Amino acid sequence: MAACVCRALRTALALTARAARFGPDRTHAHRSVTRTCRSGPSVSSGRLQEDGEERGHGGRQGHGGRQGLGGAALWAALGFSLFGGREEDEAQRKQDEMILLLKKAKMSLLRDQPGAAHSFLHQALGLAQQLHHQDALLYCYTLMANVALVRGQLEQAEKLFKAGLSVILSRGTPENDNAVIEISLKLASIYAQQDRLELAEHGFRFCVESLEEKLKEEKLKEEKLKEEKLKEEKLKEEKLKEEKLKEVKLKEEKLKEEPEELTEEQQMILKDTRLLLGLVLDSRSRFWTQRSDLVRAEDDLRRSLSICREEQGEDHPQTVVLLSDLASLLDLRGNRPEALVLIQRAVDLGRTQDHPEQHVLLCNMAAILLHSGDLEAAARFYREALALAKLRKDDEAVEQIQDGLKELRATRGQ
Repeated sequence: MAACVCRALRTALALTARAARFGPDRTHAHRSVTRTCRSGPSVSSGRLQEDGEERGHGGRQGHGGRQGLGGAALWAALGFSLFGGREEDEAQRKQDEMILLLKKAKMSLLRDQPGAAHSFLHQALGLAQQLHHQDALLYCYTLMANVALVRGQLEQAEKLFKAGLSVILSRGTPENDNAVIEISLKLASIYAQQDRLELAEHGFRFCVESLEEKLKEEKLKEEKLKEEKLKEEKLKEEKLKEEKLKEVKLKEEKLKEEPEELTEEQQMILKDTRLLLGLVLDSRSRFWTQRSDLVRAEDDLRRSLSICREEQGEDHPQTVVLLSDLASLLDLRGNRPEALVLIQRAVDLGRTQDHPEQHVLLCNMAAILLHSGDLEAAARFYREALALAKLRKDDEAVEQIQDGLKELRATRGQ
């Protein structure tokens, strides 16, 4: 159990970066292979307390997003934003103590000590509330929410994410900001796990529609910049002498052929937004699958895979995971020829890069072969998957693979 919690906490820490990206940290396995994580912080009367009850929830946590602030940005903000000029001694002492507590909390998580991290965060939150420091409040809320989420404390995580969202919106942050959408995605995922289906569907729809509208607006801005640039060139053209007219027209043609280049920052924001859309579509696909709406689940998953391929590349570890997921979904829908092509591609890519979930990919391959009637090949892949799962000490995957072998033996006995 401790190893499960620690693995999930490391994933949550790795995802505090600015971009909500697809990456190796966000590796999820076949939908039937789950983890169970328990315990987490709770909220009572605005203060954080330790919850004595243990509540579990299944599911690999592959959708951690930013936790409000990146570490370096937080320390810089704390160091310079509280008290400019002549700070009072007591306020300065609290500020230094809060910074130390946040550093200790982060180190505790890296050392697989979630209980100690919770205690440090609880103390830091109290100081942040006294100092009215919004950056520190947001950091504490979102980090504690992610800890609660990966430990299965869904109600607790919901309250903390909402508290963090309140801090973000109180700053005048627009509702379509990526930080708002990331928290909205986590809330929608929580609602889905709690079977609060209307809220979950509304949340996923908000995320998808907001991101699509944002991308549309960015495209319109880009086109408007091109038009304005073209008009500017035309005005200059009118002022030039007749002998330079030809040269101006050539520049205009070149401008039309070559699209206006975005700045590096604009390119990063655009990529971040597209990857976040892919993440939302992947989450909503699993939501549709849980509701047995496989048509909409397939559509969302194909779009998510397309975005990941374009932004991350065909051989990226997350692309491999999405290929496997789509193959398993197609197997559920009975489209086994395409499912076999996709899972074979995922397994081949996984072998070349020593994918951390290679044993799960092999298990998915064996299951699809079994459903296709190729029992000998299915047995071969199940054995390879079992050996690798034992080597990597993935007990739950071992159990899943053994269940597949039982199904295989039952099929042979028919």
